[in-house]
Amino acid sequence: MDIKEEIGRLRDTLNRHNHNYYVLNSPVISDKEFDEMMKELEKLEAEHPEFSDPLSPTQRVGSDLTKGFEHVRHERPMMSLANTYSIEEVDEWAKRIDKSLEGEEYGIVGEMKFDGTSISLTYRNGRLLRAVTRGDGTEGDDVTANVKTIRSIPLQLLPGDWPEEFEIRGEILMPWEVFERLNAERSYNEEPLFANPRNAASGTLKMQDSREVAKRHLDARFYYLLSDNLPFDNHYENMLAAEHWGFKVSKAMTVLKDLKQIDEYIAYWDEHRKELPVATDGLVFKVNSLRQQLNLGSTAKSPRWAVAFKFNPERACTPLRFVSFETGRMGIVTPVANLEPVQLSGTIVKRASLHNDDIMQELDIHEGDSLYVEKAGEIIPQITGVDKSRRPAGAHKIEFVKNCPECGTPLTRIFGEAAWCCPNKYGCRPQITGRIEHFCARRMMNIDGIGEETAELLYANHLVSTIGQLYDLTEEQLSGLDRIGPKTASRIIKGIEDSKSVPFERVLYALSIPNVGETTAKRIALSVKSMDAMLKMTLEELTAIPDVGPIIAKNIYDFLREPINGNNIEALRKAGVQLEVSSDKLTPAGNALEGKSIVISGTFAHHSRDEYKDIITSQGGKNVGSISKKTSFVLAGDNMGPSKREKCEQLGIPMISEDEFLKMIGK
Repeated sequence: MDIKEEIGRLRDTLNRHNHNYYVLNSPVISDKEFDEMMKELEKLEAEHPEFSDPLSPTQRVGSDLTKGFEHVRHERPMMSLANTYSIEEVDEWAKRIDKSLEGEEYGIVGEMKFDGTSISLTYRNGRLLRAVTRGDGTEGDDVTANVKTIRSIPLQLLPGDWPEEFEIRGEILMPWEVFERLNAERSYNEEPLFANPRNAASGTLKMQDSREVAKRHLDARFYYLLSDNLPFDNHYENMLAAEHWGFKVSKAMTVLKDLKQIDEYIAYWDEHRKELPVATDGLVFKVNSLRQQLNLGSTAKSPRWAVAFKFNPERACTPLRFVSFETGRMGIVTPVANLEPVQLSGTIVKRASLHNDDIMQELDIHEGDSLYVEKAGEIIPQITGVDKSRRPAGAHKIEFVKNCPECGTPLTRIFGEAAWCCPNKYGCRPQITGRIEHFCARRMMNIDGIGEETAELLYANHLVSTIGQLYDLTEEQLSGLDRIGPKTASRIIKGIEDSKSVPFERVLYALSIPNVGETTAKRIALSVKSMDAMLKMTLEELTAIPDVGPIIAKNIYDFLREPINGNNIEALRKAGVQLEVSSDKLTPAGNALEGKSIVISGTFAHHSRDEYKDIITSQGGKNVGSISKKTSFVLAGDNMGPSKREKCEQLGIPMISEDEFLKMIGK
C-alpha cells in the first residue's frame, strides 16, 4: 500500500462525506463508518508526520495555541449595504436602477440576509488560504484557525472549474438550536446570556482557543464571489458554481424579473423565514449582471447595485393562559405571562416576563387577553401590548399578588422601586435555594455539579439550608439522593474542596449581599482586605468605601449582623474558605489608570472581558457599567454596540482600542 496515496484517498473521501453531511444535509454513510475512517486517517498521519497537512479533515478540532489575531488588509473593501424598511423603498431603488441603466434589460437576484458575522475567505489552488473578518471594511482580523473548525466550510474544494485564486464572502452563523443550548449552559453557570445568535457567533469567532470554537458548532452561508477570473458574467450563476465547489449557498436565492416578483418575494419570506434554522434579519437584492454592477458603481459607503430590505421585528399575538408570580433569590416577586405557544425568531415562546407591578398596570392585562409578544432578534421575549378588541366580555383585571406565592408572607414594596419583595429571606424556599445555587455558580465558588435542581434536591432532603452546610456534605450523603450517582457525588465533593482556594473577592460576591455585584465585591474586598475587618466596620466606614453608597452600606451592615449570616461566615472560616485578600493582590500592579472610570464594550483578541476588569482594577482604575459624563474612556473591542458608540460621540468620550489600552498600561 502506498501510504501517501492512501492518506490522500482518505482525506478526499472524508471531505466528500463531510460536505454531504454538513452542507447537503444528506449523509450517505453512518456516523460510525465516518468515525472509523477518521481514526484510520489519524493513525496514518501520526505514523507518517512527513505527510502532515494543516487542512486535513483531522485538523477540524482546533488547537489551544490560537493567540491574538493578525490584522489583514482586504484586497477589495468590504462595504456595507444601504438599508430599506418598506416594499416601497425597495421599489424606489429598482426604479433608480432602471433609470441609471437607461432602459437596458437587467435581472435582480433576491437572497436571504443572514444575521451573523461577516467573513471573507480566500482560496488558492482549491485550498483555503485565509479567513478574515469584516473589521472596519478596510482591514479585518485573520481568524483562519477558528474558521477551519467550521464543518460546513470546505478546506479543500470539490472538483470543479474554480479560479486559481478567488475570494468568497458570507456570514458565520450560530444555528438557533445551538444558540438555545449555549444560552441554557450560560444561564446554568450564571453567565451573561448572548442577546442573539449574531453576538454569539461573533464572540465565538474571536475566542482564543479554537478547540472551544469547534465545540460551538458554527455554520456559514455564502453570498458573493470575487476574482479576476470568474466562471460566469453574472452573480447568480457564479453562486451556483460556488455551491458545486462545496460552499453552502442559500436555497432562497432566485432571479426576479420585475417589481411584482420583488414584492411577492418580500411578502413570502417575511412569513416563511421563521421556519429557517438560522437567524435572518432581512433580504438583499442585487443586480445580476457583473458588467452592470461595475457601471452602476458605488457611493463612498455602499454599492449602488445592491440594497438590503430589513424585516420589522417579529411580533405575534397569542392568548394569555395565566399570569404566574415567581419569587427569586433576592425575594423579588416577578409576574410572568404564560402564553399559548407561538414561534418567534426560530424558537417557541411560552413565557414572557411582565417585570413588575407598574408595567402590569400600564399594559392593563385582563384574564383571557391576547397579548402582543416581540423578540426583535433578541433572546428575551417582551410583551408589548394587548389586543383589547379580543378581550372577553366581563374579563377581570389581573392584580399583583399581595402575599409571597411561595411562603405566604405579606409582600413589601422596595422604597423608590417598582418591585415587590418577600421579606422572609431565611424561611422562603426559592430564596434559600437561590442563594445556594448562586454561591456554587462558576463565577462565584465554582462548585461543579450544584445547579438549580441539585440545590432544590439538597434543600428538600434537609441536607443544606445554608451555604455553610455545603462544607459538611459527604459522598455517602450525596450518592443516596435521586439523580446523583457516585461519579457526580465525587465531582461535587471535589468542587467543594477546590472552592476553599477561591479568592476573597469572589467569596464576597457569592454571599448574596443585596446590591453587591461582582465589580462592587472586588472593590470592597480590596478596600477592607478581610472579612474580620469588614465585620468591625461602622455604617459610616462602610459608606466611605469607593463605589459603596448609603444604600449598599446599609445592606452590608444589616447582612453581617443577621445571626444566620454570621453563622455562615464562621462555618466558611472553619472550612478553610478564603476570607482575606491574598498578599499578591494587596500590592497594585501599577497606577496607570489611577482615578479613571472605564467602560468595557465589545469583544477582544488578547484578553477576556473579565481579565480586562482585573487589569483595570490592578492599575488603580474603576470598572463602570454605563457611559456618562464621568466616564474617562471606553475600552472598545470589536462589535461594540451602536448605542454605546453613539453615546460616546454625543458626550465626547474617547474610545480606546485594545492595542492602545495595552500600550497605555505598558504592555
